[in-house]
Amino acid sequence: MKTRIKYSKTGPVKFISHLDVMRYFQKAIRRAELDISYSTGMSPHQIISFAAPMPLMMESVGEYCDAEFESVTSSKEMVEAFNSVASPFIKMLDIVLLPDDAINSMAAVTASDYQITLTDKGREKFGISGDDYSFFDSLIGNINSSDKVEVLKKTKKSETVTDIKPLIYELNSSRNKTKDSDKTLNSDVSGVDKEGIYMLLATGSHENIKPENVLTAICDKAGKEYDRFDYNILRLETYFGSPSEGFKPLSSAGNQF
Repeated sequence: MKTRIKYSKTGPVKFISHLDVMRYFQKAIRRAELDISYSTGMSPHQIISFAAPMPLMMESVGEYCDAEFESVTSSKEMVEAFNSVASPFIKMLDIVLLPDDAINSMAAVTASDYQITLTDKGREKFGISGDDYSFFDSLIGNINSSDKVEVLKKTKKSETVTDIKPLIYELNSSRNKTKDSDKTLNSDVSGVDKEGIYMLLATGSHENIKPENVLTAICDKAGKEYDRFDYNILRLETYFGSPSEGFKPLSSAGNQF
């Protein structure tokens, strides 16, 4: 039975790697005694695959992985069983049953959205007190009205100047984006239901952009140097779909059981 699991990764575990998250899930599934399927062969392993890996230092309430089970109970019971043995910082939020022909989550991902808030260090740099993000209105407006937004994208092998404007689907300094949405969020997570910078960006194997690239462009407009430690980055949701047809959360590809 093919399933899709939605989970959160918050708090201090934002400093652990994607590989550690994969190991964590394997162990937690065994501890929860969920009837996971295993591959055949000389070295059997759990049949589980993850959607877009999340970089270090980022929190999320919208992460996904696909897993196959020999048998299932109900969505509610499986979520409770997993969370009863899980860390309070990596929680299963939902699990849905996928149709047999469903595209795996890694291949399906096309976009993610984020809420960015400033750390105390960031507030000091930009001269902002409290949670007033109106300072960014003109900077974001400048980016939105530009035909081209070029930034230096760095990978392990190269550095290239890239126009990221086509990969920014939405960008604003909304004070109520998460409040007005229909997402179920954990109000204890930093950045949820707070003022900040909202961005909906291309994500996936074909087209991909990181929040850091957009923040770098904003800093360039402000004449500031980008520093990762100035920001808290929270991924709100991961989507499939397209700008023309609309985006849907990965969990909407299945149904609760």
